[in-house]
Amino acid sequence: MTAVSSEPTLRTRSTATSPSRLTFARLLSSEWIKLVSLRSTWWSLAVAAVLSIGLSALIAAVSRDLGAGPGGGPALAAVNVILLPTQFTMLVAGILGAIAITGEYSTGMIRSTLTAQPRRGAVLAAKAIVVSLVLAATTVVIYAIAILVTTPLVTTGIDWSDPSQSVVPLAFGVFAMVVYALIGLGFGFIVRNGAGAIAATVGVLFVLPIVFSLFGIAGESWQWLVDAAQYLPSNAGGTLASTGDTDRLPAFLAMIAWAVVPLGLGWTVLRTRDA
Repeated sequence: MTAVSSEPTLRTRSTATSPSRLTFARLLSSEWIKLVSLRSTWWSLAVAAVLSIGLSALIAAVSRDLGAGPGGGPALAAVNVILLPTQFTMLVAGILGAIAITGEYSTGMIRSTLTAQPRRGAVLAAKAIVVSLVLAATTVVIYAIAILVTTPLVTTGIDWSDPSQSVVPLAFGVFAMVVYALIGLGFGFIVRNGAGAIAATVGVLFVLPIVFSLFGIAGESWQWLVDAAQYLPSNAGGTLASTGDTDRLPAFLAMIAWAVVPLGLGWTVLRTRDA
């Protein structure tokens, strides 16, 4: 009787301590493997690098020539040369975030993921962490290369002794790129379709600022909408990455909200709808 009654206990303990149990660290590892094994990931990062470095070099050359010309004004600050291409690369970051999850829905891999890890919130969190780390690391490398490329082209290099003119805007530039990717990831979880998620992401990052700016010609009664445009992701990210001692707190809170709300809605959809 003793041997029979103790068997379930031993079996339960053996299962609980099994090395094959999917921990959060292993979930992160699996999400990392899935993301970096996709060709679309590397293509997206390559496009972001070419756009950022190429446009930085072009802007630096044009800024130097304009500043050196007759009656030319001061050349563009070197750190702004590095950050201005973000207005284009933000779309690449958002699209990468979207396809990081919609690809799993199109292939059916999401079912295997949720079978291995039934805690759906953990799946979303792991994917968000991996996407954030990849975008952050890639952006840091791109900025470093862009600085090396543009240094011979600018009249005055980055003043590293002044954090407000160097480290702070660059750090917020990295942060903004991560937020753009998380917006796309959130829409990917919500829509579950590549084309739809990309359309929603491009709409928020690129189309909405244009639409809001059009209300500037509608008179003062619509000025509140023009003012609200500063809290859109692209404008708030630009404010964060600006040089000088500016009030970044409203823009920072807006960017946090733009990252959290789509992911929160995506988590709700993930929990309430079957894969």
